[in-house]
Amino acid sequence: MIGANIKKINQEIGEHTRLIAVSKTKPAENILEAYQNGQRIFGENKVQEMVGKYEILPKDIEWHLIGHLQSNKVKYIAPFVAMIHGVDSLKLLQTINKEAAKCQRVIPCLLQMHIAVEETKFGLNQSELYDILEQLKVNNLDNIKICGLMGMASNVEDVEQIRTEFRGLKTLFDEIKEPYFKNDESFKELSMGMSGDYLIAVEEGSTLIRVGSSIFGHR
Repeated sequence: MIGANIKKINQEIGEHTRLIAVSKTKPAENILEAYQNGQRIFGENKVQEMVGKYEILPKDIEWHLIGHLQSNKVKYIAPFVAMIHGVDSLKLLQTINKEAAKCQRVIPCLLQMHIAVEETKFGLNQSELYDILEQLKVNNLDNIKICGLMGMASNVEDVEQIRTEFRGLKTLFDEIKEPYFKNDESFKELSMGMSGDYLIAVEEGSTLIRVGSSIFGHR
């Protein structure tokens, strides 16, 4: 079923959106089955789990860290991580930059915005986002690349609310593109949409969807 699910989702989202298969808590054999069906991008929430899977699975897999990242864990994924989605502080960016430099790498990062109504600990508000962008003008962090924004919509049944939250994130993306990333071709990613709402996210401009249960089934 995993292969059929991947094929179905890719047909639904079209060519402008990439599928991240969220493989957290899933065994290596499930990931390998997805891999054998053409899936190459996988998302993990926890550093330790990601490192363990990286070590035993094919090396052409793109590993995306989509969960909250603590500064003291960055060093474990810096040698291989393809993208870090949940960056929500300048301090974390500085740590990623330092560890990436040790590995002679430039690590792509997304800034996580808080767009849901739920009280969650993670994600920037607009003023914090602009503060970081201004700080990046004067702090030369040559070993990171800001590639876009990430957000999670509210866990509600109200489709219009979810659509409004995604649309707000896309609007913000467009607002900061011109003044901060005008000639930066790598600033192009909008990571939004999960199993329950990825079709709405795609309609609102998502370039990366993070889908787990619709591929691997529920735990």
